[in-house]
Amino acid sequence: MEIDSHKLACVIAQFLDDKLAKDITILNISNVSSLADYFVIATGDSTPQVKALMETVKDKVKTEFSRLPHRQENDAKNRWNLLDYGDVVVHILHKEERETYAIEKFWSHAYSVLEDEWREVAKEYSEYNKK
Repeated sequence: MEIDSHKLACVIAQFLDDKLAKDITILNISNVSSLADYFVIATGDSTPQVKALMETVKDKVKTEFSRLPHRQENDAKNRWNLLDYGDVVVHILHKEERETYAIEKFWSHAYSVLEDEWREVAKEYSEYNKK
């Protein structure tokens, strides 16, 4: 199924939320960068959670949309994982790295997608809305 970058970013945020990621932010960077259309940024409380969140996103995006990341990266301690879907780049960070690197501050000129908006766009994909 084809999905536009806005909806993909929202659905990925929902997948992360379902798995208890914290501080989920979606930045629309399309007007300030050619890297991607959206960054989805989320925090994990522990290194195992960071890894688990990344695996969840990979599995669910593959299952729902038959898409694999173009690139996948993580630091040596597995505290910052990145999934690059081309139009959407997912950053999953341990809370200390999230504070240290402050991605949102660096991209402060990007537009944030409000939580109410991404929840509405992605509600059909929430584990908790399934009938």
